[in-house]
Amino acid sequence: MSADLQPDPTAIGNVSTPPFAVTPDPSTLFGVRARRLRTYAAVSPLKPYLDFVAGIVDAQQAIVPTLPPVEMPDEEALERARAFQMPPLDRVRTTLDDTLETTLDALFDAARHVGMTREAGEALARVRQVDGAERARMVQDVLSHDMPVETLAEHVFVAAALQVHFARLASRLDAKKLVPVGDGACPACGGPPVASLIVEWPNAHGNRFCACSLCSTLWNYVRIRCCSCGTTKGIGYQEIEGSPGTIKAETCDECRTYVKVMYQNKDVTIEPVADDIGTLALDMMMREGPYRRAAFNPFLLGY
Repeated sequence: MSADLQPDPTAIGNVSTPPFAVTPDPSTLFGVRARRLRTYAAVSPLKPYLDFVAGIVDAQQAIVPTLPPVEMPDEEALERARAFQMPPLDRVRTTLDDTLETTLDALFDAARHVGMTREAGEALARVRQVDGAERARMVQDVLSHDMPVETLAEHVFVAAALQVHFARLASRLDAKKLVPVGDGACPACGGPPVASLIVEWPNAHGNRFCACSLCSTLWNYVRIRCCSCGTTKGIGYQEIEGSPGTIKAETCDECRTYVKVMYQNKDVTIEPVADDIGTLALDMMMREGPYRRAAFNPFLLGY
């Protein structure tokens, strides 16, 4: 171990002991996200789209208290997932149960009151009409990140409902029992991160947490390490010139991808999904280079 990595004996009592995972609170999650989106909308040339997404997020928040309880995996399944280092919320086995059906219907109904383009309104009308088998297929399309280009708009509404459903599932998990399940994989649902956050919490000073794009679980992850492949080699950072330095693209020369890193310790109002959308200009800049975006955000699929 090099000298600069030795523990500082004077720091005893101030040692950061971050939790491995933090599960979401659906009762406030989407409201915070919508407010952050509107902060961006107030100063962005993308205001119409940001206002639309904020409206969808408001719809997500509005339906949360109206939904029936989610059906959780039984204790045996949870313990088996823990023992084999697998996510307890299995995407592959997600079925269109009554609660998920209700969540889809509620989101579609609430979304009717959101201001949107004619094309988006037509997509919402179409997705409201699909039968059960088609709904089930669309759910799996979203969970596998394999959405047909010609129906991306319809899938965005399904993805919004799934964010609500999985956030509610994740909120019922015991965060202390979650374990690592692989690089770039949420320990709750196995999904990829939308971004990573550098935080300043009472027990997590300057620690990094990846944020799940689906269930919004946060998990502790080593800094200066690729969120996609796990390497610590060839990590770099890029940002838009003149930006405040709170959001950068963390690039990896091994897998040639990037995921945004957000310094919430410098701006406590950062919300990973909203700020990922609000900093689309950074993605546009990165398109000119050799790195491909590794993060997943259903609200950015058309960009």
